[in-house]
Amino acid sequence: MSGEKKMKKWNLRWIYKALLLCMADGLIVMAAYFGALFLRFDFQLDMIPEEYIAGYLWSMPFWIVSTIVVYYIYKLYHSIWAFVSITELKRLMMADLVLIPVYAAGAVFMDMHMPMSYFVMGYILSCVLCAGVRFSYRYIRFYMEYLKEEKTEKETKTDRIMVIGAGTVGQTLMREIRKADSVHAKVVCAIDDNPEKIGRMLEGIPIVGNRYDIVKMVKKYDVNRIIYAIPSTTGQNRKDIMNLCKETGCRMQTVPSVSQIVNEEVSMTKLREIEISDLLGRKQILVNMDEINEYIKGKVVLVTGGGGSIGSELCRQVAAREPKQLIILDIYENNAYDIQMELRKKYPELNLEVIIGSVRDSRKIFKIFGTYHPDIVYHAAAHKHVPLMEDSPCEAVKNNAIGTYKTAFAALAHGTKKFVLISTDKAVNPTNIMGASKRLCEMIIQAFDSKVKEGKAEEIPQLFTHKINKDFANINLLENLRAARTEFVAVRFGNVLGSNGSVIPLFKKQIAAGGPVTVTDPEIIRYFMTIPEAVSLVMQAGTYAKGGEIFVLDMGEPVKIDTLARNLIRLSGFKPDEDIKIQYTGLRPGEKLYEEKLMAEEGLKKTENDLIHIGMPIPFDVEEFLAELDELTEIAYANKPDIKEKVAQIVTTYKMKD
Repeated sequence: MSGEKKMKKWNLRWIYKALLLCMADGLIVMAAYFGALFLRFDFQLDMIPEEYIAGYLWSMPFWIVSTIVVYYIYKLYHSIWAFVSITELKRLMMADLVLIPVYAAGAVFMDMHMPMSYFVMGYILSCVLCAGVRFSYRYIRFYMEYLKEEKTEKETKTDRIMVIGAGTVGQTLMREIRKADSVHAKVVCAIDDNPEKIGRMLEGIPIVGNRYDIVKMVKKYDVNRIIYAIPSTTGQNRKDIMNLCKETGCRMQTVPSVSQIVNEEVSMTKLREIEISDLLGRKQILVNMDEINEYIKGKVVLVTGGGGSIGSELCRQVAAREPKQLIILDIYENNAYDIQMELRKKYPELNLEVIIGSVRDSRKIFKIFGTYHPDIVYHAAAHKHVPLMEDSPCEAVKNNAIGTYKTAFAALAHGTKKFVLISTDKAVNPTNIMGASKRLCEMIIQAFDSKVKEGKAEEIPQLFTHKINKDFANINLLENLRAARTEFVAVRFGNVLGSNGSVIPLFKKQIAAGGPVTVTDPEIIRYFMTIPEAVSLVMQAGTYAKGGEIFVLDMGEPVKIDTLARNLIRLSGFKPDEDIKIQYTGLRPGEKLYEEKLMAEEGLKKTENDLIHIGMPIPFDVEEFLAELDELTEIAYANKPDIKEKVAQIVTTYKMKD
């Protein structure tokens, strides 16, 4: 059918509908005024005088025509009544007001002698019925769509949603879901702990109880999806509600955090699935953004291991704080490329350099420091996988300990102001070579800081595996070392969720494969923190550093890995031990049941941030330690099998396992 024919067809349909509405208005006017007359004489037709019947019949043509003409002038036959709104109601009221003098003029002109109640009641009834006809079309259409939606809901898979939180965010979310007009999602009830709200309605949705009614109401309302809409609730309170929700087996989502919601609308597109981090029950991490911004802004910052899970987040948070330049060093080009592309897209003005290289390469490290002269170094490059390092202990020492030594020495030689080592709680009373190597890193940092404060940095041995005298020739090394004021600090924390080597990705793969999920021991516990939380605290600790400290991050309460696995299975929509089996495999080489945040000998000193503490350093003979590192380097690069015994001689807290 051509466009012209379609247009003619639609015009004819409109004319047809308009004529039907005109006829309806005419019939309404006739019925309304006769009803007024009928009402005046107590619904007794035989009591109505003949002159009143004659007056009624005489006036009707004028009444009908004047009503249709006035309504036409006010375009009441032009509207799409399926979408009638307040605008049409206003026009209808204006037309009805104009009809009053028109009817009065007609009555005077026709010299009508009718009861006053006839005119008043007839007018009122005609106005109400004319409006009712128009608006009833919309409500009939709405009801038909509702019936259709109910039928479709039964025939298709529809999400029946429970909203946790009947506050502003919950209300906005309900409105957003309804506005989406989707048959695939429907809010059926809401939960709120405020007793004044229970039993009331929000956006037409019943508030059916508090957190302790969640499981019961999920069954009653046949809920299959729960959305957590209380972004301001954190810590144990949030954990408790989340744990109740996960017992229902429903799909669980949450709105963004408060910081993400500021200046943004709550949107269905911003909802995210509940993650295991939501069940940790941690307090909201608060840092002094002004201090961190001032600390980073305008500085040249080097991040070693910048493509890893911790290193890449360090790069993100540094890039957001307007550094003069950001240098990313990583040995693995794929990770380095990913963070490079991400930062270039998000911060096109950022002065970014990405370098492929190893912290074990003395010449490369010296060239980087000599070229860029970083003010701040975050040293995140390290081998972290405990079982693999047990099998390759020399690599752990080369990369972690010797690599840290070379990078720290280059920082000294080139006037770096602050050197921050990323350490681990596995360095506390280590039972594996990875933890022992990280403890060596901490001792290197403390030894360097001690020498700097004594003004004897030139006495630090040049621990290199090949000669770089040519590189030294370009700088006055001894003079630079004597003038060195680099502040060396370490920041120690536990496991981070989602990091490379974390149990979470492994558990997810095992769940996706149908199980079993492998847990080493039912009693094994670990401290956990999200990567952004850990990194923000690392940066905050860097602002507090004066040199020589080992900052310890408060990781909250320890979590059983077994509990973590079971929660992750539930979040995936399965039942532990029924749908997905849990298999206990025994502790791996070098692994212990629990990690410690501090050695027994190290006390705790408070900082301005309640989640950051300073461990008082354990004294050791710096001269003897630095001398032993030369022999340790020789053993490591010779790949001798007795490397662990040598490490145990240096790190006295290292408990080697048979």
